[in-house]
Amino acid sequence: MSPFTRSRQLSDPTEGGTEPDDDTAAKDPAGERAEAEKPEAEPDTGAATAPDTAPHAAADTAVDAGQDTAPDPGTAPGPGSDGPPGALKPGWFGWRRRYPRAARGVSVGTTVLAGALVLFALLVPNQVEKIEFASFVRIPAEGVLLAGLLLALPPKARRITAVVMGAFLGLVTILKFVDMGFYQILARPFDLVLDWILIENGTDFLRETFGRTGQVLAVTGVIVLFFAVLVLTTLSMVRLTKLMVRHRPVAARTTLILGTAWITCMTLGLQIGTVPIATKGNAEFLGNRVEQVRAGLKDARVFEKQAAVDAFAKTPPDQLLTGLRGKDVLFTFIESYGRVAIDDPAMAQQTDAVLKEGTGRLKAAGFESRSGWLQSPVTGAGSWLAHSTFLSGLWIKNQQRYRNLTTSDRMTLTNYFGKTGAWRTVGIVPGVRRAWPEGKYFGLDHIYDSEHLGYHGPYFSWTPVPDQFSMEAFQRLEHGKKDREPIMAEIILASSHNPWSPIARMIDWDDLGDGSVFHRIKKEGTNPTEVWKDPEKVRTEYRRAIEYSIRSLTEWVERYGDEDTVLVFLGDHQPVPTVTAGDTGKDVPITIVAKDKKVLDRVAGWNWTDGLKPAANAPRWGMDKFRDRFMTAYGPQG
Repeated sequence: MSPFTRSRQLSDPTEGGTEPDDDTAAKDPAGERAEAEKPEAEPDTGAATAPDTAPHAAADTAVDAGQDTAPDPGTAPGPGSDGPPGALKPGWFGWRRRYPRAARGVSVGTTVLAGALVLFALLVPNQVEKIEFASFVRIPAEGVLLAGLLLALPPKARRITAVVMGAFLGLVTILKFVDMGFYQILARPFDLVLDWILIENGTDFLRETFGRTGQVLAVTGVIVLFFAVLVLTTLSMVRLTKLMVRHRPVAARTTLILGTAWITCMTLGLQIGTVPIATKGNAEFLGNRVEQVRAGLKDARVFEKQAAVDAFAKTPPDQLLTGLRGKDVLFTFIESYGRVAIDDPAMAQQTDAVLKEGTGRLKAAGFESRSGWLQSPVTGAGSWLAHSTFLSGLWIKNQQRYRNLTTSDRMTLTNYFGKTGAWRTVGIVPGVRRAWPEGKYFGLDHIYDSEHLGYHGPYFSWTPVPDQFSMEAFQRLEHGKKDREPIMAEIILASSHNPWSPIARMIDWDDLGDGSVFHRIKKEGTNPTEVWKDPEKVRTEYRRAIEYSIRSLTEWVERYGDEDTVLVFLGDHQPVPTVTAGDTGKDVPITIVAKDKKVLDRVAGWNWTDGLKPAANAPRWGMDKFRDRFMTAYGPQG
């Protein structure tokens, strides 16, 4: 062995986290022999080195390089195979040296898993419904370019790039996982600028639905998954980089072949089914995110300009809502009451029967109704954004706009009722279980939350108070009082809130009492854990919840309504994609019910459908258009 060869090996090892300055040394057989021949450093005590230590070190090096160095099975290990007492055992506490075949298998297996993880991270879509076998047999342009870059860089820059790109790939993968959740609930991707507040809302939903233990377990699992993905993608990228450098010629040829194949497949448009073989999905994914961030940062200025325009801001109070003076006006939101409940073939027959029954019973009681469609700004969740859109006449599509709205002087529909001085304005909000400072913005004289409705029954999963009890509480606390002034009420019903299990059922109104009767009814209901194992069961329970909410409203009007009752009820948004089954529409039904014919005559020009069910071709407006059209219809010129 020449001094030159020994010197290169001592300063240029290929294992232990240090790469050679000259990559060719890592695959030089002469260098490997030199490493095997190199004596081990003597301990500080001056003890002699066991003669078989160097050969074992060479075996470890060969194992790491993917070489089979296992001795013949019939050959017994030589004496002193574990080294002298007190000597450090190389690799996995000496396990690799004692079991080289198993060690090689573990090494190869780990490398395969690292490659699979990196490939998964590069190819996994950000929507659950797009995950299929064909998704993972594509050629990612980003992977080909990254491999070429890593092979071209010098050792130090390559190591840094491998770590940085591994961590970045992990973050992109985590963002895709978050997108999957958002698509499953909100039918849209996570907004990097505007959606952070929703994380807190999500954890609150978990606690209210599955209890404190379920919340803690879910949050802990998410945190563990976050760090696991980040660490594993980084380690995998580093390992694959070392493998490519160790086998540079093969890696370079493979990269060239894949690059050529990508260009060919992209040019010819080759696909597996509907999935293109050549993909640049990650580049497009990140490009969309950049545009999303830019739009989010600009949105505040755009919204400020829109909020400054209000057609009724200078209208004198005595000219506001003159067509409704003396009436009790109820704006009632039914949670998740979307078009799917009416149009979906699996639900249409049952929902149609409930709407026809309600129309008939109200007609028998002297009430008429008209129905149309509104387009909500959200789907799946975000009810407060829909409520504020409906009331403010502005498109409140994200939390930033909601905060800007509720800290502004923009007048809402409820504010204008209060401004006239002709109505007492109240809110029935059973879904509110803690301080709600935004409630003051909406100009309500009094707000009844879940703690102030007199309910002493159980929660129904997320729902604190069943809808029938909420309506009865409104009658007891406000509407049923004698010698009162006209009321404008905003009522937000909650029984049809996800997860729709268990749900309440209608009982005799005289039996409601303080709500204790619902303890028994809850026990008769379904278990959400079991329901959510089957999408069809989820859809069935959703339909039943909508039917319950509609019956709660129509029976209340039939029982307590009079000549001065005007009910406007609507859905706030479509349910989650599990229920909509691929329907990306955001339409929700809206209905006006009144006994006074003059009330409905004022909206005759809207061409809405008679009854509680809007026709498929009934007029469809953006939810932000309702405020001004309603105030115009019931103003002096209406």
